[in-house]
Amino acid sequence: MTHKEDFELKDYGPEPVSFNLEKAAKQNDNYRTTLWTGDHFQVTLMAIPPHGGDIGMEIHHGNDQFIYLVDGVGHVQMGKSKDNLTVDRKIHSGEAVIIPDNTWHNVVNVGDDVMKCYSIYSPVKHAHGVQETTKDDAILQEGPLEGTNE
Repeated sequence: MTHKEDFELKDYGPEPVSFNLEKAAKQNDNYRTTLWTGDHFQVTLMAIPPHGGDIGMEIHHGNDQFIYLVDGVGHVQMGKSKDNLTVDRKIHSGEAVIIPDNTWHNVVNVGDDVMKCYSIYSPVKHAHGVQETTKDDAILQEGPLEGTNE
């Protein structure tokens, strides 16, 4: 097993590794960076621009997702349909969002600074080694957000 203090932000999976995940999330400036991809789950880092930048309203079919807000202030909405978002609340650093499979969701940065978070997907959602500078870059590389034409 490798322990990393200051390290390059890249995908270390599927090898065993130990690192400070909050520090890595704060270091990340990309919209999305995969940090570890294994056979059954994946860890990604995200940096969402201030004043309305967002993940994008989407739904995952076949994936549960965990998001932990490291820095910033966000607004989360979730529900079984776009017309029935039963979770609608502000979130702050230190808070988590748990998104079950087949749940519409979005997290919007409502603060003045870049919102930094990490996300865990099970099973794996993105290709090994993904580094997407912006949301538009992510859409170009991976196609529209799941469940949308965006």
